[in-house]
Amino acid sequence: MTTMSDGEEIVFEQPCPIRDVLDRIGDQWSLLILEALAPGTLRFNALMREIGDVSKQMLSRTLKQLEQDGFITRTLYPEVPPRVEYTLTPLGRSFLEPMRQLVAWADAHHGAIVAARARYQARQEQT
Repeated sequence: MTTMSDGEEIVFEQPCPIRDVLDRIGDQWSLLILEALAPGTLRFNALMREIGDVSKQMLSRTLKQLEQDGFITRTLYPEVPPRVEYTLTPLGRSFLEPMRQLVAWADAHHGAIVAARARYQARQEQT
């Protein structure tokens, strides 16, 4: 349990709030969706094109999860056919810089990680 600045107490369902957040943003598609929405609002099909190899079902599921966690908003316009747009919330925007730092770190260290995996695999094959 934690106390907010306004005195409201929040009870966490999981014992580790860090794991709870990392499980969501660390999945395969969330970071790509957040980065795709960084320039501005997009519709579902535009997100599909921007991301590329995500299925409609997975994109829809991930968008719902990101909306549930407050990273994005979904706006439905009552038109025929209905138009739905997705945009980052202030919370989602606040995550862009740490996300980009993580991506830059991963890019800078990917070679070292691949080499470590190869060394590990070679040791496993020798035993």
